[in-house]
Amino acid sequence: MKILFLANRVPYPPFRGDKLKIYNLAKRLYKRHELYLLTFAQTEEDLQYKKDLEPYFKEVHFVYQPKWKSAVECLKGLYRPEPFQVLYFNSSEMQAALTELTQRVKFDAAHVQHLRMSPYMKDMNGLPRILDLPDAFSLYWERRKNVKRGFLSAIFENMEQRRVLKYEPILSKYNLGLVCSSEDLTYLQQQHRLTNLKLLPNGVDTTTFKAKNHDYSGCSRILFTGNMDYAPNVDAVVYFVQDVLPIIKKQFSDVKFIIAGQRPVPRVLDLKCDYVEVTGFVEDLASMYDSADVVVAPLRFGAGTQNKVLEAMAMGIPVVCSNIGFAGLGISSGDGAFLASDKETFAQSVIALLESEALRRSTGTTGYDIIHSRFDWDAVSEKLERYLMDIAG
Repeated sequence: MKILFLANRVPYPPFRGDKLKIYNLAKRLYKRHELYLLTFAQTEEDLQYKKDLEPYFKEVHFVYQPKWKSAVECLKGLYRPEPFQVLYFNSSEMQAALTELTQRVKFDAAHVQHLRMSPYMKDMNGLPRILDLPDAFSLYWERRKNVKRGFLSAIFENMEQRRVLKYEPILSKYNLGLVCSSEDLTYLQQQHRLTNLKLLPNGVDTTTFKAKNHDYSGCSRILFTGNMDYAPNVDAVVYFVQDVLPIIKKQFSDVKFIIAGQRPVPRVLDLKCDYVEVTGFVEDLASMYDSADVVVAPLRFGAGTQNKVLEAMAMGIPVVCSNIGFAGLGISSGDGAFLASDKETFAQSVIALLESEALRRSTGTTGYDIIHSRFDWDAVSEKLERYLMDIAG
C-alpha cells in the first residue's frame, strides 16, 4: 500500500509524545508498505532531521512554519469558532503541499495525526483516511477545570474547552477515528454519538525499554519522567513535592525524588533541593528508569495513556499513578501499576512499595508481562496496518 502520514510535528528525535508514535509506527510499516510523510517544521533544527526519516519514508516533505507565524494565525482567528490548537497549525502552504502531493501520488490510505491536522483532509472523500487522536481533548480541558488556575488561564482554557467540544465531531468526516484509551473512546462516543471510533493504544519500544536484571533491593529513588514544559507534568510534580512527598519522607527520610525531562520551566526548577533533583534532558531514559525503585505519575488532569507508565512497566519497574490514563491500560490496580486517586492513598502506595522488595519485584514482573504482550510497538503497528487495509478495501 501507498500510505500518507500527515503530522503536526517532525517525528524526530523520537523522545516523547506524538513524535514517538509516528516514528515507531513508520519504523515498522515501511518494511511492508510505501510510506510518505508531510509535516510541519517549526524550527531550523527540525529541518535537519529529514535525513533521519528518509530511511523509512519514500518521500519526506516539510512545511516550515515558525512559532511566531502560528501565533499570528491564532490572533487572526480570535473570533473564529475553531480551537486555538487547530488555528495554530493553519497554513495555506500546508494545504498547497498536500494538494500537490495527493494529485501526484495515488495513495491507498492516509493517516492524519491529531485534531490539529484534521481540517486538511476532512473533505478528501476520494481517499480513505484515518484521524488518529492522542486523547480526547475536550476531556483533557474538562479535567483541567478541577485544578487551581489563574483567572486569565481559566478564561482561555474554558473557551478552548468549549471550542474543542464543538469541533470534535469532525471525526465523523473520516473513515475511521482512533484514540489510545478505552476511557477516551467511551467519552467521545457519549458526547458526540460517534460510530466510527476504534482503539489504537500507545506503544513501547521494548528493544529500548527492556528489563536489565533490575536491582529490586533499593528503596530510596522515586522517579518522574516527561516533558517538563507540559502543563499536566508541571502540575503533577509540584503536587507530588508539595502534597505527597512530605508524607513519604516521614517514613523514608532519605528518599530522593528525581524529575527527568527536557525543558523544565521555572516552576519545576524551583522545586530543586537536597531531596529533589531536576535533571533536564536525559538521552538514555532507559537507564534512568533502571536506576529508580518506584516510578510515579501523579497527573491531576489530562487524557489518553501515559508513556511514562508504559515505559516503566516495560522495564519491570513498579509504578504508582493517578486515574489519568489508568483505565486505558486495561489492568487492575497492582498489575504493574497501583491506582491512587488522592494524596494519602498515593503516598501510602509508594510507601508500601518502598517497604517491600517482594512487592516491588512482583509488581514489576507483572507489568513487564503485560506490556510485552499488549503494548509492544510491533503489535500496535500491526493493528494500525489492519485498520488502514480495512478502510482501503
